[in-house]
Amino acid sequence: MTRQDIPARLPKEAAARDQRLGDLYSIVDARGERVRFAPNDVQAELLRDLHTCNVILKARQLGFTTLIQLFMLDMCLFNKNVRAGTIAHTLQDAERIFRDKIKFPYDCLSRDEERRISIPAAVQNSARTLTFDNNSSLRVGTSLRSGTFQVLHVSEFGHIAARRPDQAREIRAGALNTVQAGQYVFIESTAEGRGGAFHDLCKQAGALAETGRPLSPLDFKFHFHPWYRDPKHRLDPEGILLDDEDRAYFARVEAETGAVIDAGQRAWYARKAAVQGEDMLREYPSTPDEAFAGAVEGAYFGKELSRARREARVRRVPVEPTLPVNTFWDLGVDDETAIWFHQQAGLEHRFVDYYENSGEGLNHYVRVLRDKASARGFVYGAHFLPHDVRVTSLSTGRTRLDTLKGLGVTPARVVPRTGDVADDIQAARNAIAACWFDETRCAKGLKALEGYRKEWDDKLGTFRNRPLHDWASHGADAFRCFAVGYRATEGGGSRRRAAATVAATEMMDSPWS
Repeated sequence: MTRQDIPARLPKEAAARDQRLGDLYSIVDARGERVRFAPNDVQAELLRDLHTCNVILKARQLGFTTLIQLFMLDMCLFNKNVRAGTIAHTLQDAERIFRDKIKFPYDCLSRDEERRISIPAAVQNSARTLTFDNNSSLRVGTSLRSGTFQVLHVSEFGHIAARRPDQAREIRAGALNTVQAGQYVFIESTAEGRGGAFHDLCKQAGALAETGRPLSPLDFKFHFHPWYRDPKHRLDPEGILLDDEDRAYFARVEAETGAVIDAGQRAWYARKAAVQGEDMLREYPSTPDEAFAGAVEGAYFGKELSRARREARVRRVPVEPTLPVNTFWDLGVDDETAIWFHQQAGLEHRFVDYYENSGEGLNHYVRVLRDKASARGFVYGAHFLPHDVRVTSLSTGRTRLDTLKGLGVTPARVVPRTGDVADDIQAARNAIAACWFDETRCAKGLKALEGYRKEWDDKLGTFRNRPLHDWASHGADAFRCFAVGYRATEGGGSRRRAAATVAATEMMDSPWS
């Protein structure tokens, strides 16, 4: 391909980036037809609100990947010495994005006789790299640690963080450090639960936005784009009936966001939700909090916890002073230790607090129990511990059960190992239906339950039938200790009986006396 002259009939404004993005490039639309790209409303809004570092929480199919890829292509074509990179979950995804959203628009541009413009020639053209004779280039991969970039795009980072946390860490430590202050970063995704790197980045950027202070070139700007901003999301409302739950949902969204959701949008949402089910919150959120409340793919407790939130069983749960507080533990070795604090009131299981930490000895957790007893008026009932608490330490010759009992953690109930993790998980699913969770004090525990999920098998492209051991495992395992080991006759009862238990332990120099 040779350089061609810019025809005089092209408007001078075509030299501006936004003008070019709305005038020069061709894409393949949803019908499989080649069309001239024109930014839709949400894409235009992103261009208007652009910052150097951008994190984008979005509903499905709003076209941000297309816009960002064209932005990168335009930067390379009309500027010398630009390095642009795209990171995707797999090389197959990266190559597909590169083929459809970079190479196709470039090839169309170079062959377009009607709109002949001067563009750099490609001197390297492969499935993952496109290099031009102006020394600008684009490449794709799953990490991109090496080199320096002026534009970096991380596609579906929530998906990466949920299924490949090691890859997400590599992106943060490697790829993001290849972009100098003042250059462009785009991290976009639908949500994948409340845990993980994408969730944390969105929360940090959102909190920073609420301060109202100016952003530095290294601060991430938070962009959220809900489903109702897309004009395609509407149906003829004739014959589509909404129930009371639908109407209450739309009323809440309008009150919270200030948006007006018309009859056509409501009809579309109701029909879409009937098919998507629990995935609707993740794929087509109305608010950022709703996006992250949606179930993670492969999550064990997603549906049960979504139902708990809908039924307002995740709320402020006060401590009932007449009832004992039971604890349920997961004990790590040089790892996270998690403790749930529970009261039973009739048929309700109320989780009033949660604590986890790592790298601490058992004395630390006993002090936590003592401090909570003092600050919140807890009178402890029984303490439920996992089966491995009986393992003898080679360094001390004592079990952790002996140590905890010596520190006054009594009465202790050791929950036996069942030998079937799947049955334990199902027991926990069943138990959630009768559980209430304090939304503030149990927030970290709820995050663990919502993030507890199956392992992902990259080779087979499916989930394995076993849990992924990660940050969410400890809180989930402590909850399984409740689901498998708790019986009302063992850990329930009155405060009077609990007080008698504590009085007995005080004779052993109890840590909460």
